[in-house]
Amino acid sequence: MSTPSSYPGPGNAWAPRPGYRRNGYPAVSPVQPSSAPTWTPQAMVHRRRGTIVSWIMACLGAVGLAVMLWIIFSSTTGAASELMEPILLALVPLGIVLVTVRWIDRWEPEPPGVLVAAFLWGAGVATVVSMVINTSASLLVSSTTGTVSGGELVSAVVTAPIAEESTKGLGVLIIFLLWRRTFNGAVDGIVYASVVAAGFAFAENILYFVRYSDELLFVFLQRGIASPFAHVTFTACTGLAIGASVRMRSNLAWMWTTPLGLACAIVMHSFWNGVLASEPSLYFYVAVPFFIAAIGLVLWLRWSERMTMRQRLADYQRAGWLSPAEVTMITTGAGRAAARRWAMSRGPAAARAMQAFLKAAASLAQLRQQAIDGHADADFAVQESALLAAIVEQRYVFTR
Repeated sequence: MSTPSSYPGPGNAWAPRPGYRRNGYPAVSPVQPSSAPTWTPQAMVHRRRGTIVSWIMACLGAVGLAVMLWIIFSSTTGAASELMEPILLALVPLGIVLVTVRWIDRWEPEPPGVLVAAFLWGAGVATVVSMVINTSASLLVSSTTGTVSGGELVSAVVTAPIAEESTKGLGVLIIFLLWRRTFNGAVDGIVYASVVAAGFAFAENILYFVRYSDELLFVFLQRGIASPFAHVTFTACTGLAIGASVRMRSNLAWMWTTPLGLACAIVMHSFWNGVLASEPSLYFYVAVPFFIAAIGLVLWLRWSERMTMRQRLADYQRAGWLSPAEVTMITTGAGRAAARRWAMSRGPAAARAMQAFLKAAASLAQLRQQAIDGHADADFAVQESALLAAIVEQRYVFTR
């Protein structure tokens, strides 16, 4: 079976070596590609349990979001247009956040179903629970002090940051505990936290746009354009802390990293609601530089993730499973884009095979990193064999 002489790419940098053939890759596992298992009992138990809980989270979130929208609609005169416009406006910052999250998560995308569950948890569960706690605390303080402003201040600076960040962070923690096998580091933590926070901000923005409909343009510019990443940044502290625990030796590291991340999220949220609300000029001197620093941190984490993937795939390169050019292609954005374009030019089957090849390679790299970090599961060897078999078989499809 002969293969194409070269793969297109920048400077024709990605090309299989001369004489490149499927059987040129020595088998370092007794499991043959055609008979490699694609599942294990342990993996199936984890996946089934995670899927059930994801459905529960999604259903609770959907019900909570419906309740939230009904409460908001009840506060209007009953015209559907009074709710439709705020929803459409709330989709603008939501779109900005989700596009950014997709870019962050492009190396190894998280399961779509889990992301949907995370979004609905933030939009439904976190918003309803936080609204009940905030309203109760505000009424309690107002009745005790005799001033409405006092209750609103306590709610904004104390109860809202604690309640909102705790409920949002709980959603990320649940996903981590149930999908730990696919939770591979700080970037994953930021992704899930951002999606949960995006759902929360979406529902909250609808509430604010309806409540302040008389100054809708100003509120939209303030919340939707000037600060679409506010909630994302707060909750990302918790997600970052949870994700960082994955790379630590102890399986219980999350028990002390999570409270630290949550504390940072609460403090930042409280500062935003208290200090910045009273001194808007600080937005340019404090918030903007902080957001720029946060962007720099995310860029560094993505680079670090890419370098880790390259190191782990280099292990398989030395064993003969991958060529140096393939490792470079898999771990560079330009290489992956060139590979997809080349595969698409060879037909739908080749395009699907290339996508599966890239996905299997990313999963293989992270599986090996988990083992190096001391978190290998009992079925590590079976998973590794299955992924290696998938890589060989998909390569065969897009090069024949």
